[in-house]
Amino acid sequence: MARRASGDLASLSTSALQAEIRRRKGRHTSLQRRYEKLQAKLEQLRKEIMEAGGAVVGSGGRARNAVSLVDSLQQVLKGKTMGVSEAAEAVLASGYMSTSPNFRMIVNQTFIKHRKLFKKVSRGRYTAA
Repeated sequence: MARRASGDLASLSTSALQAEIRRRKGRHTSLQRRYEKLQAKLEQLRKEIMEAGGAVVGSGGRARNAVSLVDSLQQVLKGKTMGVSEAAEAVLASGYMSTSPNFRMIVNQTFIKHRKLFKKVSRGRYTAA
């Protein structure tokens, strides 16, 4: 049967409608199988990238890191005092991945949110507590 526009479905017989439903279900099943195969391939690639020490940008555009931003900042600031921009650059240089265009602001918010972990030395300068 030729593919019909949905407005034409009202003029079809019951048997023709049932045939159209079967056709659409078959297409859905085929697409679902293709989707699942691609998902399996993507998962395998993600594992290979992670094993190689890389980070994977997920569907939301977010990078996945083995270590959290808080932990990365603590490692970078251990025994040092840095400004927010310096700390953001140091974390990125240490391998932390971020797709944020405002990563400096995220680092600043992390310092403010985790006051017990980061000590404010002076205006805009922090160290690990």
